[in-house]
Amino acid sequence: MVDITALADELLTRARADEHGRAAELVVHDGVLRQLVLALAAGAELAEHNAPAAATLQGLQGRVRLSYAAGSSTPAVELGAGELTVIGHERHGVHALADSVLVLTTVTGLPDGA
Repeated sequence: MVDITALADELLTRARADEHGRAAELVVHDGVLRQLVLALAAGAELAEHNAPAAATLQGLQGRVRLSYAAGSSTPAVELGAGELTVIGHERHGVHALADSVLVLTTVTGLPDGA
């Protein structure tokens, strides 16, 4: 069992000290399912990257902007504590508007035999 509240506090402390303003820990790895707790110091970014097969982003603390690649028809969204959004199947990036902690849930493929 993982104490997400304690882990969030620990990761945020590490992110504030990190030169890139981020820290993360994989808390679930079960077949194609992954859950990552991610902390971003205010102003830190995750550069634009490809989306997995399926993903959600849940805010635990702070506020972030999830934006999509130029030319995308998917609008940017701001996500705060207690909010959950689906990450579209397009290139995207994340910018921390405040010190933030998120849970990223991904499905990386289909289980064997599905």
